[in-house]
Amino acid sequence: QVQLVESGGGLVQSGGSLKLSCAASGSIEIIDKMGWYRQAPGKLRGLVATITSGGSTNYDDSVKGRFTISRDNAKNTVYLQMNSLKPEDAAVYYCNAEGPYATGAGTRRIGYWGQGTQVTVSS
Repeated sequence: QVQLVESGGGLVQSGGSLKLSCAASGSIEIIDKMGWYRQAPGKLRGLVATITSGGSTNYDDSVKGRFTISRDNAKNTVYLQMNSLKPEDAAVYYCNAEGPYATGAGTRRIGYWGQGTQVTVSS
């Protein structure tokens, strides 16, 4: 099992910045990718950014150039620096961690979610 605890959400004005943190604990040795997803009211949860254990990153087009994902392996923590925030960035942001595990039927992937942290952007 992997536990994820997010922090750093809050209320910010349009154009402002926030930094989210997600601390992982438990069986973290199985994790090879972590990321952030977000869900606004009435919408599906969608990708914001991911980072692999090797440091490769992936961003949704809507946040490229504004958001930066990073990780501190010593602290088992992943961060999301959000700059130039827009009202449409408002959502609950969820931390995700995933990795492979072996089964009798081959290798599968398992994912874990944090409880979410609210980001509100006022116009």
